[in-house]
Amino acid sequence: MTTTPEYVLPARVDSAQREQRPGGPVRRWLLEHRVAPVGPESDESHAKPQAWWKVMTLTGVDYFSTLSYLPAIAALAAGALSPLATLLIVGLTLLGMLPMYRRVARESPDGQGSVAMLEHLLPFWRGKIFVLVLLGFVATSWIITITLSAADASVHMVENPVFPSFMHGHEVIITCVLLLILGFVFLLGFSEAVAVAIPLVAVFLLLNATIVVVGLVDVFGTAGAFTNWTHALTQEHGGGFGLLLPALIAFPSLVLGLSGFETGVSMMPLVAAAGTTAEERRASRLANTKKLLTVAAGIMSVYLIATSFITTVLIPHKEFEDGGAASGRALAYLAHEKLGPAFGTVYDISSVLILWFAGASAMAGLINIIPRYLPGYGMAPEWGRAVRPIVLVYTAISIGITIAFGADVNAQAGAYATGILAMMVSGAVAVTISAFRAGQKAAGPAFTVLTLILLYALGANVVEKPDGILISAIFIGGIVLVSLVSRISRTTELRTDAIEFDDEARRFVTESIAYDGELNIVANRREAGDRAEYEGKEAEQRGLNPVPGRADIIFLEVSVVDPSQFSGTLRVDGVDVDGYRVLRTESPAAPNAIAAILLALRDATGVRPHAYFEWAEGSPLTHLFRYLILGRGDTAPVVREIIRSAEPDPAKRPGIHVGG
Repeated sequence: MTTTPEYVLPARVDSAQREQRPGGPVRRWLLEHRVAPVGPESDESHAKPQAWWKVMTLTGVDYFSTLSYLPAIAALAAGALSPLATLLIVGLTLLGMLPMYRRVARESPDGQGSVAMLEHLLPFWRGKIFVLVLLGFVATSWIITITLSAADASVHMVENPVFPSFMHGHEVIITCVLLLILGFVFLLGFSEAVAVAIPLVAVFLLLNATIVVVGLVDVFGTAGAFTNWTHALTQEHGGGFGLLLPALIAFPSLVLGLSGFETGVSMMPLVAAAGTTAEERRASRLANTKKLLTVAAGIMSVYLIATSFITTVLIPHKEFEDGGAASGRALAYLAHEKLGPAFGTVYDISSVLILWFAGASAMAGLINIIPRYLPGYGMAPEWGRAVRPIVLVYTAISIGITIAFGADVNAQAGAYATGILAMMVSGAVAVTISAFRAGQKAAGPAFTVLTLILLYALGANVVEKPDGILISAIFIGGIVLVSLVSRISRTTELRTDAIEFDDEARRFVTESIAYDGELNIVANRREAGDRAEYEGKEAEQRGLNPVPGRADIIFLEVSVVDPSQFSGTLRVDGVDVDGYRVLRTESPAAPNAIAAILLALRDATGVRPHAYFEWAEGSPLTHLFRYLILGRGDTAPVVREIIRSAEPDPAKRPGIHVGG
């Protein structure tokens, strides 16, 4: 019969990092819900999962709300060819974007989207910087979605004849109030946001269906309506290539009708799943997310074709121009003209509500993706994982942008398009690389074509509205700056969730304590890793540092791997090198790992360890820079500072001894 050895050190020790505990009820409420980091923990969402069709309505408030203005944009850009240009968008939706984002969902099941797929292409800091740039475009797209949608809602308000005239000219105030209400809904919780989205989407789609049916009856029931449109097509554009070229030119203006896909993927962790194991739940969640994307794309495709057709045929082109009655609100125009002012007013109210709440889709996306990256990189405070504080931050930023742009929809349109198209391009590039790596001969070239189409749309948008890329650059610069400041401010954190010791490491610690009741740890940067190295290091440290007598010692070595990472679980392995006992681990930063291990040894054994170092040669500033970028420098003073930050009582801190 075998027995388990008695070790004074458990196999796993939680980090001694002291997390700030909420003090009062307000703080507890603010920090109550947190977004899980990417990884196995992501199976646990910060909110109660919802049925896929319910989550679809939350993504749909952004996606479907484009019906309020997209038909007017299409008619203005393509004229009589608007239905053909819209048909190209529908083809791109069903044959390009839908397969692309179904693949993105499969390869980023924790909801990180194409950002995660591209992150793995570049190692170390290059990958992190790449992610920060992509997150800058994500932030541009979704923050501007929030502000632009709310501003558009305020425009629909003031253009309705029953709206109080004294509020005209106060669009900034109206928009800011709408943003505050939106933020309040998300402070209540995700389930409350879904509860608001479901009736908004249902009513809006029903009203649009009514307009489509009445419009189709009018098109084919009114003498000359359909034939006048076909005559305009042939007279203005001829046929064949004469029809296709103008539609292709107008195509980039309509790509914004595809804005809901990335948000749908980002909300995967909030989709309910069945199964008893994490693997089963993940497979179920993926299947449900694919349903979400497919059904949303199908609904939108039908509405896009139908609404583009009836608005182009039934509304005089001059009404789509600036100042025209259908400018930016073609379906609202038909609602008033064909169904009367009462129905038109109801439609206006529905449009205002769904446009206002379109920002909810973007807010949910921001909540679910950015906190999965920045805090884990050490590039945002740890409270950045908490939902309610970041909702307050996003709401404040949105109000600031609204004031800066005077709630002007057109002024924000360039940044909105640039952000969305950049996200789409990143997704297309990610799936293209994935398909070629998987050796899929059909999918690779197909996704390459999709990438080129989206690059064309992005390039055309940048040429037409260059201010969009400038605003995106400001967002990117802001994220990089905040990330840099946060990373520097968090250098003295332990940056460790837990420490796991293998049996050999536990045996070494047990034997060392049994020898003389103490723990003496010699820090070593491994070179040859042979007997001669440890023999020389021991002799050197006994000469430099006050290692008591012939006290037993254990060597501790940290191999720095990917210093761009920030935190995680340390695994410590015990290795016997010709009688010399060595504890070895891998970490993004050597000083933080050493401090975490020393504190874990103290907490688990009750023995205050002593660690021995030697001073490094060179400038302190150089060492600081090396530590921030490469994870190592002059280790001893940084270890001491990290321990001082983690343990306020000097008598309880592990001893740090430096000689040389």
